[in-house]
Amino acid sequence: MSTVHPTQRRDLTSGGGSPRTHAGPGSGAESAQRRDPRPGSGSPRNHAGPGSGADSTQRRDLGSSGGSSRTRAGSGSGADRVQEMAAFLRARRERLTPEDLGLPQRKQARRTPGLRREEVAELAGVSTDYIVRLEQGRGLRPSVDVLNALARALCLNDDERAYLFDLARQRQPDSGKPSTVPAPALAMLVRDLSPLPAMLVNHRYDILAWNREMAALITDFGALPERQRNSMWLCLLDPGMRDFYVERERIIREGIADLRAAWAAHPEDRALADLIAEFTAHSAEFEQAWARHDVRVQGRGNKPLRHPVVGPLVVSYEVLIPVQDPDQRIVIYRAADADSQTALDRLTADLDTR
Repeated sequence: MSTVHPTQRRDLTSGGGSPRTHAGPGSGAESAQRRDPRPGSGSPRNHAGPGSGADSTQRRDLGSSGGSSRTRAGSGSGADRVQEMAAFLRARRERLTPEDLGLPQRKQARRTPGLRREEVAELAGVSTDYIVRLEQGRGLRPSVDVLNALARALCLNDDERAYLFDLARQRQPDSGKPSTVPAPALAMLVRDLSPLPAMLVNHRYDILAWNREMAALITDFGALPERQRNSMWLCLLDPGMRDFYVERERIIREGIADLRAAWAAHPEDRALADLIAEFTAHSAEFEQAWARHDVRVQGRGNKPLRHPVVGPLVVSYEVLIPVQDPDQRIVIYRAADADSQTALDRLTADLDTR
């Protein structure tokens, strides 16, 4: 049965944009000593991404916080966020005990549940007065380093940490651990999406998993060296890609605009920086497009292709971002018209007879 030559069928996952966990200054500078950070002393005033639950479109009353602050529905004012952050910090402090954190027991009886403010201050490396002012909602805007220290001191989970950063209107620092191994559930989902061509990529365009339909449409990814198993690398540096895309210039331009956003969101990713340096050194197309400073995350669109076996076809792509693994994205292709569906059906039939 016919197979598609690896050097003739590649793909650039245009639009594989991540949700952009934005990077901030390095942590630890303020938690190493007792400080009383002033409002606005943190990183630039950037908002964390939407959908984290930080907006005040729902009524909340954290009764366990010991306070009466309410987030007014639909107001979205800075005062609402300050009061919600105060209530949130109190509630999270009151749910912890010294035993939870391995702190020594004190002889003096505790009149209120949870940790004392001075204990949180000790753990976070800030002054007790600063914790008091935060919990009283007195208009402070903690820096990124202080937010990191508070999250550690209060044992916040990932969702709670993101919520705290959203309330403070700060960019949440990147975890510094880009995904290089496919999440098992996502790899299984990619296979289950057959007969639709699908693959799993990370923010660098590394191809982490794929199904047989995507391999037939693009190439046998498993036969490639690992460093070449990157859709941007294949599109820019593999000679077999020169004629694969009908609109090659657009595909490259869109892919680079997305990659620039990923580069800004992952400043500690050395592998990504090295990849960009390699592209700049060996691809004039990349160098020229990178110099445009375009930034756009393309989540869907069409790609006209010249396939060496089934001929011309147009695929529509959709990029899905899993909630549990936001650094990994599922890219799904579908036929954009009846003729393209016929071409994809021919590829699928060919696979079934192998």
